[in-house]
Amino acid sequence: MSGMKSLAKDTAVYGLSSIIGRFLNWCLVPLYTNVFSQAEYGVVTYLYSLVALLLIILTYGLETGFFRFANHEKYQDPMRVYTTALLSLAGTSTLFLAAVVVFLDPLSAALGSSGDPRYVLMLAATLAIDAFTALPFAYLRYRQKALRFAGIKLLSIFLNIGLNLFFILLCPAIYARHPEWVAWCYAPDFGVGYIFLSNLIASGVTLLALIPEIFAARFRFDGEIWRRMIAYSFPLLVMGLAGIMNQTIDKLIYPALVADTDCAMAELGIYGANYKIAIVMVMFIQAFRFAYEPFVFAKSRSRGEDATKAYVDAMHYFIIFALLIFLGVMFYLPVLKYFIAPAYFSGLAVVPVVMAGELFFGIFYNLSLWYKLTDRTQWGTWLSLLGLAVTLAVNIAFVPRFGYMACAWAAFCCYFTMMTVSYLLGRKYYPVPYKTGAALRYVVLAAALYAIGSLLPDRSTVGLLAARTGLLAVFIAYAIRRDIALAELPLLGKYFRKK
Repeated sequence: MSGMKSLAKDTAVYGLSSIIGRFLNWCLVPLYTNVFSQAEYGVVTYLYSLVALLLIILTYGLETGFFRFANHEKYQDPMRVYTTALLSLAGTSTLFLAAVVVFLDPLSAALGSSGDPRYVLMLAATLAIDAFTALPFAYLRYRQKALRFAGIKLLSIFLNIGLNLFFILLCPAIYARHPEWVAWCYAPDFGVGYIFLSNLIASGVTLLALIPEIFAARFRFDGEIWRRMIAYSFPLLVMGLAGIMNQTIDKLIYPALVADTDCAMAELGIYGANYKIAIVMVMFIQAFRFAYEPFVFAKSRSRGEDATKAYVDAMHYFIIFALLIFLGVMFYLPVLKYFIAPAYFSGLAVVPVVMAGELFFGIFYNLSLWYKLTDRTQWGTWLSLLGLAVTLAVNIAFVPRFGYMACAWAAFCCYFTMMTVSYLLGRKYYPVPYKTGAALRYVVLAAALYAIGSLLPDRSTVGLLAARTGLLAVFIAYAIRRDIALAELPLLGKYFRKK
């Protein structure tokens, strides 16, 4: 159980930066949705979807490749693995930024209404920095320096939020009375560009904060290690590319599937704002992922029953807490919806669909250990491409008729398909005795409670929330009753232990 305690502890620490950071960024959504029009926020949604896609390309799976080869019994010097990967990312990030500078005008023109050259250049610089710093952050995870990892992440997040508030709230107020005070740093017509500028400055400060990790060892580039890492990581690049396209392709192709471009950007803004409400599930998955990947590769060394039990327990507790998060968000949606402006409430119906889809993705990520530990990473590529095919098919077929609701259902179908097929393949290539029966009981219970909560009369918001809190307590009580091992969790364990 000590391994599970370590995983839970690291998940909590990594989650500090992920959850707090995303929550604070989440709190910027009401600012954006009240200050900017739906179409302007649509531009932000569109460009950041493109950024997410490009970031996968620019890191090309080297994070996972680093973990695999740093723990590989053949390579006795993990720092040589680290510096090789770091130099590789430094070179490709620099080439990318140089290419954007050279082809800035045609790239901006290709992006149409979203392609302000200033936005494109700032996002390119941010991308180059973030791709490079992915390896120093991976190194911190490898060294299990979770607190430093979280501290740097939080520094970047707080700086980004502070700059957003400065440029979007404070500067306009000062400019209205004393424009000369802020004319050196503020232009009223720059609009959503200040979102991108804040992100760029925060990324630059993060780069400076990671200097000790960047220069942690003498730079050595090992061609053999690099070739092996690229061979191992390339399928992960394709898989990651297909995976991120599953998350972003709906937003990238949405303007092309809707006849009215201006209307499409407004609808995309509504969809993007409501998608943010479902971000709680994404936060949990990301926090779990940061701790899970090094945990899995470290456990793979021991093998045997201990490793298998750790994999089973990790999946089991993930499902429990993910379902708890789903119910919590959906039960308190009458309050949480005010994180976006009322003009965006028309898109609230996407929230449960998106959250369920993200739950399937989290389970799929847990299942992915079978092809990572058996070095069959090409299967990750095929599964992601299968998901991408489902996403494209559903979007192309139904977006013209049903709008952004089709985007949400496309994600749901995509992740459900990937999860199911991965589970079936894993039983053949790397069978792990997951507690499928117990998981299904939790899913049925959560679905029943959600259905009951949705059917409760809403004559009084306070009464509705009180009743739903009772339903949430039923789920928690069931989890404590059925899974006494919850008593071993750090911090919360003392509340779950039997008297």
